[in-house]
Amino acid sequence: MIALALLAASAAVFVSLGQWQLGRAEERQVMAEQIEWGRTQPPISLSVNTPTHDLLPWRPANVSGVWLGHLSVWLDNRNLDGRAGLWLATPLMLEGGKTLLVLRGWIARPIGADPEPSVPTPKGPVQIQGELLTHVPRLYELKSVRGESGSALTTGFPPGWPDSPTYAKHNATMSFPRVQNLELASFADLTRLNMMPIVLMQTSDAKDGLTRQWPGPSVDFDKNRGYALQWFSFAGIAMIAWLGIIWRTWRRYKEKAAT
Repeated sequence: MIALALLAASAAVFVSLGQWQLGRAEERQVMAEQIEWGRTQPPISLSVNTPTHDLLPWRPANVSGVWLGHLSVWLDNRNLDGRAGLWLATPLMLEGGKTLLVLRGWIARPIGADPEPSVPTPKGPVQIQGELLTHVPRLYELKSVRGESGSALTTGFPPGWPDSPTYAKHNATMSFPRVQNLELASFADLTRLNMMPIVLMQTSDAKDGLTRQWPGPSVDFDKNRGYALQWFSFAGIAMIAWLGIIWRTWRRYKEKAAT
């Protein structure tokens, strides 16, 4: 009886895991369709008057503004081709008062005594191109398991930032805060900027030493379907074993009844 209960429980777990993988496959397929659809939309010129319904994920966009270089933030643990590195995120002030957070690019993490790379931030108006994102791509954080916010305003930000006189200048070589994840709402609260509800992932070259080879989200939904098939197969094997035990138990009972 214990074996029958274990096999039945195992089959139920395997079926549940297979259904979960099918759900993940559906999510990834929808994401792949959204990316393809967004990238086929005509490029949009962003302004403070751009309607929210035009801010479509993965849509090509261009924007003009002035960098708020002193409010730049490093996003840590962003690897590229197996190399440890950082993303540089800088707010761009648009004409009219709104601000757009721009992921400017990737740079290798410095090795040795130099704690931070130097990236020039142009002064004056600039025009850049990129793709729209709904949020800054996140990395998994153990803090979230404990119920803590991975984007807490104090995490990775030095005391007094950004009001401290140390950060009150547009200095291309200043030390920027380094965080693992960054959310628009938290960043807006901390900087008191009127942020647009979108992020621009820059693709245009700016000759600033940053690499703009952005990783895309995993959309291999066929792999999830393959995993689902494996789990359903395990469930089938467990059920066959369950039926086999039932059959042998019934035969032994019939043999005993016949004697």
